[in-house]
Amino acid sequence: MTDVESLDPAGTTSSAEAEVSTPSKHAGLALVLILTAQLMVVLDSTIANIALPFIGQDLDISQANLTWIVTGYALAFGGLLLLGGRLGDLYGRRKLFMIGLATFAVASALGGLATNEAMLLASRALQGVGAAMAAPAALALITTTFPAGPARNKAMAAYATMSGVGAAIGLILGGWLTGLDSFVGLDVEGWRMTFLINVPIGLIAAFMVPRVLTESESHPGQMDIPGAITGTLGLLGIVFGLSRAGEEAYGWDDPQTIIPLVAGVALLAGFAFIESRVEHPLLPVRIFANRTRATSFAAMMIAPAAMFSMFFFLSLFIQQIMGFSSLEAGFAFLPFSFGIVIGAALSSNLISRVDPRFLAGTGTLLAATALFMFSRIPIDESPKAVLSALADGGADVNYWTHIFPFIIMMAVGMGLVFVPLTLTAVHHVRAEDSGIGSGVLNTMQQVGGAIGLATLSTVALHFTNKQASDVAGPMADAIGANGGQADPSFLQAAIFSSSFPEGATHAFLAASILMLAASAVIWTFLDVKHTELATDAPEGVHVG
Repeated sequence: MTDVESLDPAGTTSSAEAEVSTPSKHAGLALVLILTAQLMVVLDSTIANIALPFIGQDLDISQANLTWIVTGYALAFGGLLLLGGRLGDLYGRRKLFMIGLATFAVASALGGLATNEAMLLASRALQGVGAAMAAPAALALITTTFPAGPARNKAMAAYATMSGVGAAIGLILGGWLTGLDSFVGLDVEGWRMTFLINVPIGLIAAFMVPRVLTESESHPGQMDIPGAITGTLGLLGIVFGLSRAGEEAYGWDDPQTIIPLVAGVALLAGFAFIESRVEHPLLPVRIFANRTRATSFAAMMIAPAAMFSMFFFLSLFIQQIMGFSSLEAGFAFLPFSFGIVIGAALSSNLISRVDPRFLAGTGTLLAATALFMFSRIPIDESPKAVLSALADGGADVNYWTHIFPFIIMMAVGMGLVFVPLTLTAVHHVRAEDSGIGSGVLNTMQQVGGAIGLATLSTVALHFTNKQASDVAGPMADAIGANGGQADPSFLQAAIFSSSFPEGATHAFLAASILMLAASAVIWTFLDVKHTELATDAPEGVHVG
């Protein structure tokens, strides 16, 4: 059946094909600018991970609330992406791209200057707002700058690579900056530079946008404000409720867990109702009418949920259990950058000859295996072993045997996933919907990451708290038996060292199950042929 999204009323091909029939004369510079922006917004999903212990100590933020430094950004980013994508479609993607980059830079400055928890979390939310305007415009500008076929495949491969490399670079850069006492003469805490470094990059990129990129056609229409409000608040309610569920002070039966979850589900139901009734919906149902696209969206929601959770828990594990410094922890993730480049390059070269199902399906299986192996990291949680590890500066876990091989496996797997699913997710979207199509894809990634981190943090906190209650007494006895005194701060550190690995390994196991679910979706429903991706022709018209 011919896809009506690719035809205008007269039956001719849509403006999307005409719009990209020849590459822009500034295509190379445009791609560099788009990739820089993508690197910046993805990098900020993880750059603060390494700095979390330092931020928590400096601003007196509890362990439970530290996750909101990561989740708050992802939630604001994901919750507003649909609105950002639609605004780009209506009023011009270049304009939204530029405003988004400038907003992101200003928010980064506020985060770097934060003096308390509220100011930092507010700045992270504002960063998410800026990213929500810039990210969907960036991906849409690729589809309208490069024609279908090898040129677009390479551009998408670079974009998808940056999505994964950015996460790893964020950890490396975060580790380096956090370990600095000063930066180019600035006497500020290192963790603040993880935010301040975005300011000049964002402002320069915003300045270059009108000089390199051409503006897209505008399609003025009515904004779906009720949809934006219900959708964003619904996601916020679900993530907040899941976060509360994992905290020892609340739990699943506490009103502060139940009420946000119920309200979130009700608001999302209201969002779905509004979208099916309004004339200009924020999320057009037709975006999901295409099976290939719907499958890609679903898989790209589940897989990043597992991946970003891996970064969060593994970065804490490496620092707080293995005793790595912030810089060493950052470089521990350097192999991920190389691995995802290898995976993305393989995908880019094979996508013209191999169907997306086989590439993405294999990638998710590799990633699931890596996550499972992280859950098997051998760690002795007995009081005697923990006290010995604290004395030695870290647990006896071999990085090269138990961490390195599976970081590489995870990275190659995600490189095989991102490229084909990014291509299939935006293929056949008509020109005036390319912003919202890109917005949906980015929304699935960010919302999946936020909900995944909240869910897996709940899993981790459950097992961490259970283990902590079990070892508190024996740990105090062990400290006394060694001739020491059960100093409250030392006892708390010992209990944490004994209990956190229990929570983290269960989180890795849950993440591997999530990745297997993404794999099942891909193998079952993603049946588009590689020949179809080589053309902007209507769906159903097979080439070759």
